[in-house]
Amino acid sequence: MALSALVVPVQVALLAALALVAATAADAASVRRPPGLGRQAPRVLSRGVPAALTADPVGAPAGRVRLRQPAPPDVAIVPDEADDRLEARLVASRRGRHQLPPVAARAEGRLGLARWHHRLGDEQELLTYPDLHAARRLATAVRQGRFADQGRLDRGPLGLGTDFESVRDYVPGDDVRQVNWRATGRLARPMSNQYRVEQDRDLLCVVDCGRLMAAPIGDRTRLDAAVDAAAAVALAADELGDRCGLVAFDSGLRRRLAPARNGGRALVEALFDVEPSATDSDYELAFRALGGAKRGYVLVISDLLEESAARPLLDAMPLLARRHAVAVASSSDTELESLVRSQPVRALDAYAAAVALDVLGARSRVSRLLRAAGADVIEAPPDSLGAACTRAYIRAKTRGLL
Repeated sequence: MALSALVVPVQVALLAALALVAATAADAASVRRPPGLGRQAPRVLSRGVPAALTADPVGAPAGRVRLRQPAPPDVAIVPDEADDRLEARLVASRRGRHQLPPVAARAEGRLGLARWHHRLGDEQELLTYPDLHAARRLATAVRQGRFADQGRLDRGPLGLGTDFESVRDYVPGDDVRQVNWRATGRLARPMSNQYRVEQDRDLLCVVDCGRLMAAPIGDRTRLDAAVDAAAAVALAADELGDRCGLVAFDSGLRRRLAPARNGGRALVEALFDVEPSATDSDYELAFRALGGAKRGYVLVISDLLEESAARPLLDAMPLLARRHAVAVASSSDTELESLVRSQPVRALDAYAAAVALDVLGARSRVSRLLRAAGADVIEAPPDSLGAACTRAYIRAKTRGLL
């Protein structure tokens, strides 16, 4: 239009420019009003498990709106923008609470002369839980009898337990406490009470949230692996009819739940947003928090780094092992094991392998000391730690160690 002023009257060029300004203003006014938004995003996620997110502009002309969904920290959205309708996968890499920001929209007028940017919708809270999909698959396997060392018994092992079973004739070797004196006097022959070992036991998960649990291991922290394992064992305990409780601690008590039936959900709710602290863990405080709980299975999930770091755990272990069946679980470090197994190519590789061998040797010494103190020791890669803990718990249950 500016060049047209050279060949047409200036008034005509000015009128054309005014018409263009008016068209641009009208085009901008047509998209100034923000469209509505239909966004569907799950409120609850499982760490590392993809979930669907969709966003649709409501009341906007087709082909004229581009949407972009900003991602909060530790949450990946792929793809994060699209025209007219956004269909994306939402993957959270860290447990806890996240805020999903409003959707950014760029609306373009029908004439293509103006664009307007809008913020659509409100923030939405995302609750990222541990890997519940793997935990539920494990619990389903336990329920259906497909898990190794299945622990559901129809009647339970017979013996001097606490659940009354029946009255039978006395046989040599029966404990004197089993003799039913009233039935003996009535029938004029020795009679004994038969008991079966109680099958609904207490499972107590003791989760370390101290500084050592902040160490990364693969795509997660050691605390992430610990929470995944605790959730898997708790849901398996629900299937077996046991009571489940929790103590999460660092230098103080972070979470505490008394053992209760169907306590797996409560345990997951209590642990999903726990983060590691920068303080050393007080094992004695955590073990004393178990108080006068009746004999049960105590699963301590911590990091067996080396003897000096594990000394507080070793010192406090006799306090626990006298009363309960105890297992100490820790994620094994597959990177260290691969360094030891691989053939060094450079001098630096040999030094790294030597350090890895020293760390693994220290962990092995700590494991031996814990076993000598009366604890079962469970080490497994992060992905299979939950299955290993569940297997050890069911094995202790079926053997009558609880």
